[in-house]
Amino acid sequence: AATKLASAEKLMYFCTDQLGLEQDFEQKQMPDGKLLVDGFLLCIDVSRGMNRNFDDQLKFISNLYNQLAKTKKPIVVVLTKCDEGVERYIRDAHTFALSKKNLQVVETSARSNVNIDLAFSTLVQLIDKSRGKTKIIPYFEALKQQSQQIAAAKDKYEWLVSRIVKNHNETWSNVNRKMQSSPEYQDYVYLEGTQKAKKLFLQHVHRLKQEHIERRRKMYLAMLPQAFEALIPDLDEIDHLSRVKVEKLLETKPDFLKWFIVLEETPWDATSHIDNMENERIPFDLMETQPAEQLYEAHLEKLRNERKRAEMRRAFKENLETSPFITPGKPWEEARSFIMNEDFYMWLEESIYMDIYSKHQKQIIEKAKEEFQELLLEYSELFYELELDAKPSKEKMGVIQDVLGEEQRFKALQKLQAERDALILKHIHFVYHPTKETCPSCPVCVDSKIEHLISSRFIRPSERNQKNLLSDSSIDRINLVILGKDGLARELANEIRALCTNDDKYVIEGKMYELSLRPIEGNVRLPVNSFQTPTFQPHGCLCLYNSKESLSYVVESIEKSRESTIGRRDNHLVHLPLTLILVNKRGDTSGETLHSLIQQGQQIASKLQCVFLDPASAGIGYGRNINEKQISQVLKGLLDSKRNLNLVSSTSSIKDLADVDLRIVMCLMCGDPFNADDILLPILQSQTYRPSQCGSSSSV
Repeated sequence: AATKLASAEKLMYFCTDQLGLEQDFEQKQMPDGKLLVDGFLLCIDVSRGMNRNFDDQLKFISNLYNQLAKTKKPIVVVLTKCDEGVERYIRDAHTFALSKKNLQVVETSARSNVNIDLAFSTLVQLIDKSRGKTKIIPYFEALKQQSQQIAAAKDKYEWLVSRIVKNHNETWSNVNRKMQSSPEYQDYVYLEGTQKAKKLFLQHVHRLKQEHIERRRKMYLAMLPQAFEALIPDLDEIDHLSRVKVEKLLETKPDFLKWFIVLEETPWDATSHIDNMENERIPFDLMETQPAEQLYEAHLEKLRNERKRAEMRRAFKENLETSPFITPGKPWEEARSFIMNEDFYMWLEESIYMDIYSKHQKQIIEKAKEEFQELLLEYSELFYELELDAKPSKEKMGVIQDVLGEEQRFKALQKLQAERDALILKHIHFVYHPTKETCPSCPVCVDSKIEHLISSRFIRPSERNQKNLLSDSSIDRINLVILGKDGLARELANEIRALCTNDDKYVIEGKMYELSLRPIEGNVRLPVNSFQTPTFQPHGCLCLYNSKESLSYVVESIEKSRESTIGRRDNHLVHLPLTLILVNKRGDTSGETLHSLIQQGQQIASKLQCVFLDPASAGIGYGRNINEKQISQVLKGLLDSKRNLNLVSSTSSIKDLADVDLRIVMCLMCGDPFNADDILLPILQSQTYRPSQCGSSSSV
């Protein structure tokens, strides 16, 4: 049967968003008159209301129930506003329900959306008995479940927002449209409403904006020290200025606009400048912030510390230069206690002082060596009575050291005795074998400087025919002596011939040369083993060894060959280019190690003033570890030497100088600061000078 209900001016509600915002939705009133009613929700407000007595409300509810009971329709008691409920009111409401034939009671909160659906589903079950019985959950338990459900939905919704919204400039209308079909969005809006969904979106956008601003701020602050270094690197300029004056000073710098930008609106993080990604210059109003002030103070402190450290370096250097305890070769451990103090340790690490000390030692050692060399030149008479091979005996070395021992320049190298003895031996070697290579001033020997000067100022190619200078047909031929014991010479000669063409031609740098080899393995004083024959004029000698015995054979043979040409006019064998190579047989089981043989070879090469080549890597070559690259290197060196010999002929006679117009004899001391250019350049710059027919590298 229909029941007549009166609900004047009551609005029909469609969703939770309508609560409190009725004017934003369609305002449809509930109809008056007879309606078909299947059940009733009897609502009791259990909150503490203003000017309202709960007992009076309960009496009203009791009378209302009596009227509704006459309809024989199902009734469910609904306790509303349980989120603000009074415990006594809730208890009295349950007592009322128990007194009325055990009415079912559902505790709800519309504001929290707790048990709202449960109230209706409970009534529906009472109307339709075929439905399963609904379990009624107390308010606080339902609230807990509701909170968990909302929290889970919120997490999913926030994940959705973070996945879709990457830019802080996104708008709600655009994003809301994108999320309409997403279940994460639908579930959260159902539980919390659109306004809360929008609020979470705005919070996310605000967070993105703050993170963006913070990234920009960090970038600006990272650039600020570089700007300070570029614009105000001078401590004297800013040391006593206030921050305001420093900012004014910055604006006057030519490169100010390269580092900073002055915005019309401030602060910078509240303007559109935060989105100007192309402009990475620092907003000048950032200087007003605390982090920028701290960076400026750090810059100032850094400059002050650098100045102090520089002062410490200078003071330390002065200590080194003035201290009488710092002598050449003195170790740092011995010198430290004489020159270090607490201030030094306070400002710089010990490693820095050690580096300064090392450089100072290098300077004073070089100076001491130069002065010692001068001392040796002053006592030249000490070295005149040595044997021809320039090998002083222990007794002679003792006499030399006794004579020089009282000299301060000798004592200065007291802690470098090995180097001092080496300088003496080197000087002796120079006295008896004076060459550019043995000169104590090498590589600034005067001979080298003059030759370089003449070669660099030689007649221009347009004024002479270079081909005529090198037109000697013998330039295309290389005569090579191979000296070695126990088959070494013959084996290498065969290997080299294997690399040649059928007519004994060898290619060097793209050009073909005729190669003539003379392997020697016996006594070089015998004619059959002589370096030079009427038909063979050697251009170089390749010396091979693989043991102490074979190395001794090489040394003895070279010395015998040189001795045989002393006093002869054609003594070019004395200056014959030599190359010493260690060859190591595979599977060699001798007791001599490769390292010791290399050391011995290097010593002999230094004595003979020749080139020493290390052995090739194992497994490369022709059974004795000599590879094609080494052979080519040797032949190219000999070719270069041969070209020089064609220019500097050792057999030139005095009559070759008959056409010389002007002869200049220069006597300069090696190491003298006077420049030979000052004398020679006026002559070499003349347009009429030409190469001398004698071919000397120092004759024009």
